[in-house]
Amino acid sequence: MSLHVQENVSLKPYNSFGFDVSARYFALLESIDQLAELREFIQHHGIPVLLIGSGSNLVLSADLDLLVVVNRIRGLEITDNPDGTVSVTAGGGEEWHQFVRWTLEQGAYGLENLSLIPGTVGAAPIQNIGAYGVEIKDRMLSLAAFDLETGEPVIFTSADCQFDYRDSIFKSRFPGRYLITAVTFTLSREFKPVLHYGGIAGQLADRGITTPEPLQLSDLICEVRNSKLPQPEQLGNAGSFFKNPVISESQAGQLQQDFPGLVVFADKPGYCKLAAGWLIDQLGWKGRTQGDAGVYEKQALVLVNHGNATGADIIELAGAIQADVYKQFGVMLEIEPRCYP
Repeated sequence: MSLHVQENVSLKPYNSFGFDVSARYFALLESIDQLAELREFIQHHGIPVLLIGSGSNLVLSADLDLLVVVNRIRGLEITDNPDGTVSVTAGGGEEWHQFVRWTLEQGAYGLENLSLIPGTVGAAPIQNIGAYGVEIKDRMLSLAAFDLETGEPVIFTSADCQFDYRDSIFKSRFPGRYLITAVTFTLSREFKPVLHYGGIAGQLADRGITTPEPLQLSDLICEVRNSKLPQPEQLGNAGSFFKNPVISESQAGQLQQDFPGLVVFADKPGYCKLAAGWLIDQLGWKGRTQGDAGVYEKQALVLVNHGNATGADIIELAGAIQADVYKQFGVMLEIEPRCYP
């Protein structure tokens, strides 16, 4: 299968905000057999690369003078291990939520709290996606990648990825260098639900469920996410737009004195994590718009495209929110999606 590279392609279908910008070159990568040809094209043209899955974590503010590669490498494998764990491997181009549901149908548990997160399997480690008390780093064993600089396949263990809060070496140190072809997770045949975060246990109790089944928990996670986050095909967005800021315990203590309702979570020793959505909401941003760029009416952490907003419009709105939060609370919010160019 040869690699088909197109020129001047609109990326509107390939980013969840729906921004109509174009890429100078564009390719759908469907097989690892195309990797050598991809690298040859990159070297021959001397052009930078943007690797994307479903484009659910991108803000594109102008046409891109580079090669955009959409990872569509598929494949699913499951193996029972002697120690009772289950190894599950998925191609980097598999759609994340469909993969999570597939693992549950196979009786392999551990990813249910990550249900309905948009994106692909290959993009998940880049961002170290997480929700409701579970992160990729808690479940990932290793990943296979192709080094576009050397042309060699590489295996990364979970430790090699240097995971942090919504971060990894693929995002912070080597963007565009490694194309993730497959990810392997260590899951379990024994269902051990994680219910302590985000009021999940209480919401199950409200439904009369004291001992949830795996698909019940996944369904609830989907229901909660749908109540807070708009579907991109209905209202363009990239999910949570800002990271929850991590600050020192002493700064958090002072803020709690000044703002008694402040939402604070424990973090690594000596630090606390604040709810960015709460900070934004306190300043009246929820539901506000600047042109067609806006803050979602149900969740202050989500910026949305009401129709014809550009990436620059979203970035301008984000900057106004950052400035307002910093002025009031002395805390700088960090943008979570990747911004190009």
